[in-house]
Amino acid sequence: MPATVDLTVLVPFYNERESLGPLVGRIYEAMEERELQELLGEGFGFELLMVDDGSTDGSADVVRELMAGCPEMELISFQTNFGKTAALSAGFAEASGDIVVTMDGDLQDDPFALKLLVRKLKEGYDLVSGWKRERRDPWTKTVPSRVFNMTTRLFTGIGLHDFNCGLKAYRREVVKSLDLQGEMHRYIPVLARWSGFSVAEVPVPHRKRCYGVSKFGVSRMFPGLFDFFTVLFITRYMRQPMHFFGMLSLVSFLGGFGISLYVTIEKVLFDQAVGNRPILFLGILLIIVAVQLFSIGLLGELVMRDRNKSPQYVVKSREGRREVIGKKRDVLS
Repeated sequence: MPATVDLTVLVPFYNERESLGPLVGRIYEAMEERELQELLGEGFGFELLMVDDGSTDGSADVVRELMAGCPEMELISFQTNFGKTAALSAGFAEASGDIVVTMDGDLQDDPFALKLLVRKLKEGYDLVSGWKRERRDPWTKTVPSRVFNMTTRLFTGIGLHDFNCGLKAYRREVVKSLDLQGEMHRYIPVLARWSGFSVAEVPVPHRKRCYGVSKFGVSRMFPGLFDFFTVLFITRYMRQPMHFFGMLSLVSFLGGFGISLYVTIEKVLFDQAVGNRPILFLGILLIIVAVQLFSIGLLGELVMRDRNKSPQYVVKSREGRREVIGKKRDVLS
């Protein structure tokens, strides 16, 4: 491991035994590229973190054999399969580089595109995501991906074409600030933008899968959908939950109040029987739901106020005079 790490390459993998050897070879070849050395400086230090997400095909053994001739490599192995989000979180926690680049372990991401991401990052961005503009995958993956990306763009306002591309470059402060749960690796650019980091995108080449099978299918769509709602909520209303629940409460209350007023007018002015009418119960139900939603929003505000005693934000820099905490000054002198 070099004394100073300028670049961390992070590769999460699950049952990719055949792909790992060629992938590591290409990564080392990419490290020798002149353009990358010019971007990072001659003789830059790098580390290669391989995160085994509970593989059962001997993938970890392949990495151990490769480590014998690659002092920059490190292996993190999970006891069982926890998913890509957990693998990325573990890698981010261990990353030492000022720049962290992630790529998948299936050989579909081209390590030689690494310089494209770093070059864009050097323009001043905090996170650069790859865009698989010409994707080499079957329609069963490309069609759901297009729907996912279009929906995410629409609701978040972030104009990326490929949110879930495994090839990304981050500044160190970005990966250290991320708190990933569930399947939230798909929404890392959204979470980063919410924290105030700048996000960009560059087209990158994409290769056909040569070995094994994809680990992502239709079964991942529903967990991803639930995580989408979670991310949407925390990025817009986490700090002020009453803005979300209060609006729903207001709509529900106005609907219930309007129905109740209508029924009351019919009873008073037209002497209509209302005791057994379903619309009366609907009005009552909407008012009760409004009170419950308001209560949830109020409780959420109280929880966030207590939590915010420790500020939930990222400090980019601190300049000027800095006082030593606990140091007493003689203000009369």
